[in-house]
Amino acid sequence: MNVIVETGGKQYRVAEKDTLRVEKLDAEVGTEVTLDRVLLVSGDGSVRVGAPYVDGASVTAKVVRQGKGKKINGFHFKAKKNQRKRYGHRQYFTELLIQNISA
Repeated sequence: MNVIVETGGKQYRVAEKDTLRVEKLDAEVGTEVTLDRVLLVSGDGSVRVGAPYVDGASVTAKVVRQGKGKKINGFHFKAKKNQRKRYGHRQYFTELLIQNISA
């Protein structure tokens, strides 16, 4: 069974036993999180599409770890003005293990 879930303003296609990185969630490592914004459920030869969400569908996931992503370096430059600015950014993420899909 495949499901499209929305979290952190992004959409992810997941199945059971998948791991995925999502935007940081306020949950401790080892706890279970319920994702109830399910947009689409497909499986058993049928497809259910929500308007905007599928009623009664949810995904249960376990928080595997919290962390920071790869560093992104940026640089602003304005010609003839002697303006230069360097910066770096590391995005926080939460890694989830999909345990159960209830549709």
